[in-house]
Amino acid sequence: MNILTAAQINNNIDRGLLQINVTSEPTSFPIPDATIAISYTGVPGQTLEQVQTDSSGQTEVLELAAPPVELSLDPNNEIQPYSEYTLDVTAPGYEPIIISGTEILADVTALQNITMRPVEQTGTGEEVFVIPAHTLYGEYPPKIPEPEIKPVRETGEIVLSRVVVPEFIVVHDGVPSDSTAQNCYVRYKDYIKNVASSEIYATWPADTIRANVLAIMSFTLNRVYTEWYRNQGYDFTITSSTAFDHKWIPERNYYDNISAIVDELFSNYLSRPNVRQPILTQYCDGRRVSCPGWMTQWGSKALGDQGYSPIEILRYFYGDNMYINIAEEISGIPSSWPGYNLTIGSTGDKVRQMQEQINVIAGAYPAIPRVTVDGVFGPGTAAAVRQIQSVFGLPVTGIVDYPTWYKISEIYVGVSRIAELV
Repeated sequence: MNILTAAQINNNIDRGLLQINVTSEPTSFPIPDATIAISYTGVPGQTLEQVQTDSSGQTEVLELAAPPVELSLDPNNEIQPYSEYTLDVTAPGYEPIIISGTEILADVTALQNITMRPVEQTGTGEEVFVIPAHTLYGEYPPKIPEPEIKPVRETGEIVLSRVVVPEFIVVHDGVPSDSTAQNCYVRYKDYIKNVASSEIYATWPADTIRANVLAIMSFTLNRVYTEWYRNQGYDFTITSSTAFDHKWIPERNYYDNISAIVDELFSNYLSRPNVRQPILTQYCDGRRVSCPGWMTQWGSKALGDQGYSPIEILRYFYGDNMYINIAEEISGIPSSWPGYNLTIGSTGDKVRQMQEQINVIAGAYPAIPRVTVDGVFGPGTAAAVRQIQSVFGLPVTGIVDYPTWYKISEIYVGVSRIAELV
């Protein structure tokens, strides 16, 4: 395969965007005044740009060279369709971090989240994370086929009584039998965003991305629901091996449109009639590997180009008796979405609860204004909501819709440390 050189990237006419978010590992608070030096991964000693984070721990949105967008849309292309950058991150009182291989695609915004450890917590010096090739470009083992519905009545099996969206999952960063591989606690939504960004291109049609996200979530929730690995004596939920599960990559960037789609769909999964468990929706790329009866990623892209909806794409591959379902419970949140949007004029306990959470978040993020906790959604509350939406990459409407409600809950839980990692 051909890899773009720095000189070739310099001559590219296409551009991608990057925003970096830096937080403290122990508190989830933003780290202001962190310094990030950006270079081409192939030329690490040559700094292209140096930026700093603001009071929300964020950099400005940066424009960076990227290969032509057409390369990520062509299944027959052999040229690397994204550029790779190295980020050297330092902040007073924290161990420095290097991320090598942040992937920039043309015409989309890459989001690079970085968590830093206080010096006194580790004393291990600089951490280096190397992001491997995207699965559609690099060489990875194909999925080992499994039955899409697991037996759940065998003696000794631990199976949940209902489908629950977990707050965290434990990802084993290797094949199941590798006892040296690290187990990582990962927020469920962050896991899905990471996997989707590792396995499809963010330049694809939105409904193709939705179909793939639904398949990734259903597969993952099947692992959660059936306690698949724990019933085999392991202490994790899922692996990062493409032969067994999905490709999850520590510290890799994801993309703003994929993030928004996961925030929109995260409580959904795929089901068949009279089957309680989420379906283990397996797939392959459809170019290097064929997988009859499964979804192919490039095939889903072609159908998205033709205007197929997410469920039409999924049924094309998995059959007409595949349905989108909603989980009965979402873990790790103080309260579920009220079922309707909160906006100017809304009143009641849900508004009051949301206002209380905003004020806790404002204690960590100075750019977010505090509000009066009175259960009345007025202009001040709308202004605070708009600022939260701006900081956390949501459409800036001032309305607390489904994604905004759960984003506020997620950030509140993170900064107030009421979440449990089990």
